Amino acid sequence: MPFETAPRVITVVGPTAAGKSALSIALAHELGGEVVNADSMQLYRGMDVGTAKLTRAEREGVPHHLLDIWDVTFPAAVAEYQGLARAAIDDILARGRVPLLVGGSGLYVRAVLEEFEFPGTDPVIRARLEEELAAVGTSSLYERLRASDPEAAAKILPSNGRRIVRALEVIELTGQPFTASLPSPTPYYSSVQIGVDRDDVDERIALRVDLMWEQGLLDEVRTLIPLGLREGRTAGRALGYQQALAEIDGTLSEAEAKDDTVRGTRRFVRRQRSWFRRDPSITWLDGAAPTLVADALRVAG
Repeated sequence: MPFETAPRVITVVGPTAAGKSALSIALAHELGGEVVNADSMQLYRGMDVGTAKLTRAEREGVPHHLLDIWDVTFPAAVAEYQGLARAAIDDILARGRVPLLVGGSGLYVRAVLEEFEFPGTDPVIRARLEEELAAVGTSSLYERLRASDPEAAAKILPSNGRRIVRALEVIELTGQPFTASLPSPTPYYSSVQIGVDRDDVDERIALRVDLMWEQGLLDEVRTLIPLGLREGRTAGRALGYQQALAEIDGTLSEAEAKDDTVRGTRRFVRRQRSWFRRDPSITWLDGAAPTLVADALRVAG
């Protein structure tokens, strides 16, 4: 669907624990909307507690798309997500409903909203880099990425081996920095972008992590281990899941696993803020404000 004729998509973006899900439900009720998930970890089946995935009851009858679509062994693929998300959005629009693209995975949101073609892949280069990753770990490859493309390295967690490998692969394929392969923003959909943030996110993260353990994260992880969670290059390294695996293995105590999850999530929030705050088209709202829903409806027009 070309941008010139495309109806609007409303996005709700921002850092973890800012209140995106609750706002999206309220907006869906008010606008006749349906939610398209843009949280990369909520794409995985069975990863519920650790991703704060809304239960069916919490969705309050609002249709949600692109939850639970991948096995935990599937390596996250933004290009595949792009096609699935656009198909869901086009279907929602065709039925006269309002699509709400909701989540904190900035690259996923951008891939849907903009004309975004992905650099190719080379299985030989990819296999070589993955073998090296398995042999020497993420630190060595991350330092190589920092030397060749500091801007890309600053946007990738040092522990995210999959994204480090992908960035190095693109650099080797194109002879250019990975960031140079990202296109200039050209809208694919007309959109209204709402950002949600709040001053107490750090405190909310700590509470959320405690709740994850209380709600049975370890039991969830134990059910996912036979399904391949340990082998999952994306799912097995997700915040909370990596630490829960370490606790199950006895390499971290419960307190250490929780503390490590809180620290990692707070670092991730800083990266989310850095990504989204660079986009001038996002209107930021205070997730703690009692007028949040009314303010968001005004932005949505």
